Amino acid sequence: MTKFAAIDFETANHSRDSACALGVVMVEHGRIVRCWHQRIRPPSREFTFTDIHGLSWDDVKDAPRFDAVWAAMARELEGVAFLAAHNAPFDKGVLGACCDSYDLPSPALPFVCTVQLARAQWNIRPTKLPDVCRHLGIALRHHQADSDAEACARIVMAALGEGWRYRMKRSSAAV
Repeated sequence: MTKFAAIDFETANHSRDSACALGVVMVEHGRIVRCWHQRIRPPSREFTFTDIHGLSWDDVKDAPRFDAVWAAMARELEGVAFLAAHNAPFDKGVLGACCDSYDLPSPALPFVCTVQLARAQWNIRPTKLPDVCRHLGIALRHHQADSDAEACARIVMAALGEGWRYRMKRSSAAV
């Protein structure tokens, strides 16, 4: 059975390297085996998305920077087949920008986009995360990185339970 991780970033502002929270859920043998949530101190004090995720500079000013968070997380991701994210290009872009900002190598892992997966597997539209979760009966505290990552993991698990199988594609947003 496929070992994968679901990932979700929350950002402080429009800069892709402004990650202020990270949620990661590890799935092995069809079960969630580990969940992480980490606040991150972004490189700037500018917060324009507080109204979306509820985080402000005061919430993250004493949190570790991305490079410290990712050093520990990258080791945990060894052996996963892919990363899953809802609207994967966003999370892949944040991960890449944060890695670039701290001169870290971006992981070579492919991404599975659960927006595309929900459309292909269940023909769900609209495919915003709350819509997909409602359709599948998945609990969600939207824009909380840990909850969003767990929801993505559960979407992939539901698809796997219905016969979907991960197939490596040349593009980075495999379905």
